[in-house]
Amino acid sequence: MEQRLETVRPAEQGGCVRNLLRPPRRALIVGASGADVRFHRSACACVGRRCKRGQEGQALGRSRGGFSTKIHLKTDFDGHPIAFDLTGGEKGDAPHFPILLGLGPDVEPRAAIGDKGYASKANRQAARDRGIVPVIPRKANEKEKPAFFAKTLYKGRARIEQAVGKLKRFKRVALRCEKTKRNFASFVALAAGFVLVKSVHTA
Repeated sequence: MEQRLETVRPAEQGGCVRNLLRPPRRALIVGASGADVRFHRSACACVGRRCKRGQEGQALGRSRGGFSTKIHLKTDFDGHPIAFDLTGGEKGDAPHFPILLGLGPDVEPRAAIGDKGYASKANRQAARDRGIVPVIPRKANEKEKPAFFAKTLYKGRARIEQAVGKLKRFKRVALRCEKTKRNFASFVALAAGFVLVKSVHTA
């Protein structure tokens, strides 16, 4: 041959050939590897060796409904998506309430409407510290319940549920088809953008 290479040699039994195509008088048999023929001495995969694998930090968790991701959605009173955050399915809603207050544009709302999942004394105080009226129903086991609750304003929470339903119409959002948190967040943002564009054209 023009490159002065020998023909392909068969791998000897019980040995691992470093290079099947090599210049003459350089054949070298290294280590015994059985039926597994490798071109390196390392036992682990060469591709992506240094990157961390697994579900840690990917907004995945096991809840009662199974292995899932929870979308914490923040909308305006018309149900238009403003911001969102992703956590594992086992995470609670109440600890995430202060984070939702800080997400989105730099505009302080006059009221924050949430379901009983966000009910806690700390969350209501965090809203009041920002000058926001918390419209969150109290749980049955809570003490010192106020006599007045803004039921009419709380009815607007249905628009948040409707916005979540619109996002779940997108298959890749409803089924969490993406492996990483970054990719899934990109598709959720894209779906939220489509919802906003459609609301502008139908206004």
